[in-house]
Amino acid sequence: MSRKSIDSSRSPSLWNRALSIRSNNRSGGGGASTGASSHHHSSRRGFSLSSLRGTIQPELSKKLYRLIKSENNLISAHETAAKERLSIAQQLSEWGEQTTDEGISDISDKVGVILSELGEQEDNYAHALDESRGTLKTIRNTEKSVQPSRDGKNKIADEIAKLKAKEPESTRLVVLEQELVRAEAENLVAEAQLTNITRQKLKEAYTAEFLATIERAEKQIILARHGLRLLNLLDDTPIVPGDSQIPYTQGHQARQILNDTEDDLRDWRPTTTAAALDEDAKYVTSNSPPPTVQQHAQQPQASQPRNAAAPDQQLQQVPQQQLNEKEVDGASLTHTETNTTGNGSVVGGNQEVQTTAA
Repeated sequence: MSRKSIDSSRSPSLWNRALSIRSNNRSGGGGASTGASSHHHSSRRGFSLSSLRGTIQPELSKKLYRLIKSENNLISAHETAAKERLSIAQQLSEWGEQTTDEGISDISDKVGVILSELGEQEDNYAHALDESRGTLKTIRNTEKSVQPSRDGKNKIADEIAKLKAKEPESTRLVVLEQELVRAEAENLVAEAQLTNITRQKLKEAYTAEFLATIERAEKQIILARHGLRLLNLLDDTPIVPGDSQIPYTQGHQARQILNDTEDDLRDWRPTTTAAALDEDAKYVTSNSPPPTVQQHAQQPQASQPRNAAAPDQQLQQVPQQQLNEKEVDGASLTHTETNTTGNGSVVGGNQEVQTTAA
């Protein structure tokens, strides 16, 4: 398959995982995704007169209103990072193509594919943050609806206090007290609704954000590992002046790495579910990590050797030597522990362990 051709069997949603991003730019193969991404960017509203509404927000919802506005700035930053990542990927591919080194040309193009997908993941993360922000708006709108109820109740209470100070025998006091009872009843309902919605939507908003953060991080790890595999195909052995360039014969392996990347991203599944989150809640006051963290650490990664173990873990797996019982009926037993080096020399000593006969 040509380096500048797109595999027609690939799904359009996986455009960044084609074998080259140069052909996408020239033939318009990536136009659909680029257009979709730009459509999302253009759909976000910039500054307008409606943004001045923050100055007239009810006191109860002002802080959350500012938080939501700050979230909007964060989302815009991630969208900008995604676009910059895509631009850098394209520039890297174009730079590699203009070199006379076939290896650099091919590897830079395929590394550009990895960088493009990193940009796509960043854009997906921005979308998830936008959805989380929309959930917080539900709390803000509820706070705005509760504020008039609070103000009405407080206003009636103030009128009663003033009237009692000026005209303690006024017949209007009875009417105001009845209105206060009704206002307090309405406010109780509104406050209960606010509490319920706030707890529910706060949990829902940040659960979605944290799950999106986990997805973004795990997919970034997948992409980074395969990116390192691509770079390992490039022979950087120095050559002396006058020698010809080292032949590049890893084109097929590079294409296979991109195929592996696409497969790993497609096979990715969330490692944290709602049930796991509920299980984690039981360990909030515990010093030990929740089971889901341990299970995730034990779970093999797509691009990592499944049987690899860290050196310190291997040392922990070595069982301790059992003490050799020298005397059965005595009050003490002596054990000689020896550690041998590679040449068989003894570097240990005698160790005496005191025990008491039963």
